[in-house]
Amino acid sequence: MEDSPQRAVRGLGSFPWYVGGTQVLGLACVVITGVWMGSYHGGYAWDGSGQEFNVHPLCMVLGLVFLYGDAILVYRVFRNESKRNVKILHAVLHLLALIISIVGIVAVFDFHNHNKIPNMYSLHSWCGMLTFVLFCVQWLMGLGFFLFPGTLMALRSWYLPLHVFFGLAMLAMSLATCLLGISEKLFFSIQHTYSQFVPEGILGNMLGLLLVAFGILVGYLVTWEDFRRPPHPEEEALSVHFKTLTEGGGSPTSP
Repeated sequence: MEDSPQRAVRGLGSFPWYVGGTQVLGLACVVITGVWMGSYHGGYAWDGSGQEFNVHPLCMVLGLVFLYGDAILVYRVFRNESKRNVKILHAVLHLLALIISIVGIVAVFDFHNHNKIPNMYSLHSWCGMLTFVLFCVQWLMGLGFFLFPGTLMALRSWYLPLHVFFGLAMLAMSLATCLLGISEKLFFSIQHTYSQFVPEGILGNMLGLLLVAFGILVGYLVTWEDFRRPPHPEEEALSVHFKTLTEGGGSPTSP
């Protein structure tokens, strides 16, 4: 037991490197997606052509993977900042991810409709739409439970574990949907040469591996106890007040 604080301090020494690793991996995923769609599929436009479709993967990787992963990490990264400010940053990053994702979804639907391609027929599209809908619900519920001052502390305490669990679950769903989308795009684009290790196929596979690595590292940082945000005086006061109201019940903890 006496070694626990020392172990936590040693663990925090490596924390900036892990966080830096998530940013390198996340940015690499965004850049590789941009290069893939730009170099191999003609770039970007908003005219109903294949170039409009290219907006879709770039926006989804940027929004529902990179920015979403960063939103999950803010409680770990800004561990000594005011919890209220961290909550606002958490919500803003989710909002940016939502807006960018909406642009990506509109792009692919507009492309399909313009070219008379059926919508929502693949497993990739089903998983993607489910993830997006759950993301919207999660953001709205988080806004209602944690940013509005009128929410009862008991309700926050009840919902917090669900919010944390579904946050990580939806990141996993986003990554799984991206992997399905990468495979689908490669089979549509290079079906006859994919098995010959052509550059586009290797690039797509590398993107998939980097996405998995990003998700694993974010999950590790969020679930490892040594990296948990320490209680601050303002949070301790809320905890005492909450326990008084509930006659000794547990208080909500930081994600």
